[in-house]
Amino acid sequence: MSERRVALVTGGSRGIGRAIALGLAEDGVDVAISYRRDADAAAETAAGAEALGVRGRAYPATLGAPEAAEALAAAVLDDLGRVDILVSNAGVASRGLRVTATDHAELERVIGTHAMAAHHLCGLLVPQMRGRTRGDVVVVSSIATRLLAAGGAPYSMAKAALEALALTLAKEERESGIRVNIVAPGLVDTEMGRRLVRATEGVEDIRTLDARSPFGRVCTPEDVASVVRFLVSDRCAYVTGQRIAVDGGQS
Repeated sequence: MSERRVALVTGGSRGIGRAIALGLAEDGVDVAISYRRDADAAAETAAGAEALGVRGRAYPATLGAPEAAEALAAAVLDDLGRVDILVSNAGVASRGLRVTATDHAELERVIGTHAMAAHHLCGLLVPQMRGRTRGDVVVVSSIATRLLAAGGAPYSMAKAALEALALTLAKEERESGIRVNIVAPGLVDTEMGRRLVRATEGVEDIRTLDARSPFGRVCTPEDVASVVRFLVSDRCAYVTGQRIAVDGGQS
């Protein structure tokens, strides 16, 4: 069995998840990613990890239902032997409707994908982290939990629940040597971010927002990944139960 640490990054085929997966691979971590639709992008990310000298694996998983989380956890443990780092990044956007116009199916889908899936995976994977020198759980949230913008209730509720899970788990697992932290980005130059600014501002090129953004540019997936990489590294051994906003100070 490899002596390297093993990470599972959900939603790791593109955007923030891909940057996290490849960043951890660069740090010498074996990487498993889950993906919902884009098998080609997932295979490319796994191959990118392999090119960095570690094991890279990709698994299809539509998270939200307990059986999907169970199948994913079982497959990763069977293939890679362990999971030392769980990064809960998988997510979907809500449709931007008012509370009174949002149907239950959308609410269930968004909360299920973000918060319920993370809860299921923590229940399945945290126990096998105990007894090791270290385990890490990082959840990727959003500044939405502070802004609470109109038209975003399902997404804001889902991310708030995800943060509640992380802060609770941090208290429960501290004695087991497991660190649990939250990374909360603002607008990021990803497919989801580009769709958001098209829908809300009519902006076709997200980079046109650089001039009005903190530090003269929109946040990149690598900006978020760098924080995750730090949190799970030996340089960050005494931090748990924290929420780090990666938004240039906007929140």
